Amino acid sequence: MSEVITIVDACQRDGAGGSPTAVLDDGPFTDAERCRIPTELGTSHAVFLRATGIECHRPAYTLRFFTAQDELPACGHGTVAALAVLAQPEGGDHDYRAVLRTAHRSFDGRAGRIGDGLTASFDTGPVSLRSAGGPELRAVTDGLGLTMDAVAGDACVATNGRPRLLLPLRSRAEVADLTPESTLLRAACDRYGLLGCYAYSPPDRHGRAAARMFAPSIGVPEDIANANSTACLAAHAAGSGTHRLAVDMGDHLGRPSTITATVHRDRTGDRIRVGGQAAIVRTVMR
Repeated sequence: MSEVITIVDACQRDGAGGSPTAVLDDGPFTDAERCRIPTELGTSHAVFLRATGIECHRPAYTLRFFTAQDELPACGHGTVAALAVLAQPEGGDHDYRAVLRTAHRSFDGRAGRIGDGLTASFDTGPVSLRSAGGPELRAVTDGLGLTMDAVAGDACVATNGRPRLLLPLRSRAEVADLTPESTLLRAACDRYGLLGCYAYSPPDRHGRAAARMFAPSIGVPEDIANANSTACLAAHAAGSGTHRLAVDMGDHLGRPSTITATVHRDRTGDRIRVGGQAAIVRTVMR
């Protein structure tokens, strides 16, 4: 039986670029077969959907995320891509909502049309933050080809699924100029149990920033768009009064992307929604 695979450009900027992501219904695949999908289709990730019925009067789906190397517990731009596919049959300006579930949690996902484009967002769940220790920070900066003097603020380790280092640099230009040494960076991330390093410029007064995410430990030397790390940055920035972010990524890879994040407080604490524009590019029969 053939599978229909939808390729989505997730987290586009102004209707272009974005991270190509494969989305398909889950089936009796082995994990090795799931890992082959990104390689075969030239995407960084593949998202596997399984309908599980109705929850809270909304359709419910389980999501699984794979790179060519392994399964991930979460993938932000993959979630945006999945929502774009799920919302597509609705058409028009209908606001689509679903209950999404991963191995560790269930959460609210939304999608809708703005003009000719589609936007999707989801609740990322809690983010934990801790200061980055000297040895792990030094090891990661070495892997990025930087000295410790290049760090322009409080580096921290943020977790909303797996820990990653958030590394502040002085400017967009310094972010753009990064030339990591993948072997060293992977060794540093493996040693300290990090998903990777998210290097970013200080948000301007409008909450605009630039970032690059390096995750060689999971087979992604550089991610075009990383929504979960942007959610982590939003949690960190909220501590200094910034509650809305728009983070540009992917320029170095020729795939301009933008992820938005908002933080609001309710009785349970800070709640973070992250998302972006998405476009369905094509379908593939396999």
